[in-house]
Amino acid sequence: MALTAVGAELRGPAGPLARLMGPQPALASGDWSGGVEAGATLPGFVVEQACPPSRLALTGRHRFSRYALVFELEDSGPDGTRVRAQSWGAFPGVHGRSYRALVVGSGAHRMVVRRLLRRIEGRACSA
Repeated sequence: MALTAVGAELRGPAGPLARLMGPQPALASGDWSGGVEAGATLPGFVVEQACPPSRLALTGRHRFSRYALVFELEDSGPDGTRVRAQSWGAFPGVHGRSYRALVVGSGAHRMVVRRLLRRIEGRACSA
């Protein structure tokens, strides 16, 4: 599945900026090469729910936020699958509000999620 293949690409260690944010969990675990299971991790994310082929729900946190990222997949006929990403976040305290303004308010979050969806699409089309 292209979604978990992209997850496998993200298994590497968090970069310096991400490490400063203190992602929880900090390390990747589990088998992302095939059917990922609840409890598997990527830096900053835990698989809360894995219901192939229709849903993958991730949660995580760092110093400034608690968040969830849910991918829903639906059959769109013989030519493919529609992937929808939904994200939620809580940004407690003054630092959280500042982080939200910087990341969400600037549109950076939208750009990162769109880039992630394009990577998933690229993986699916090359498979």
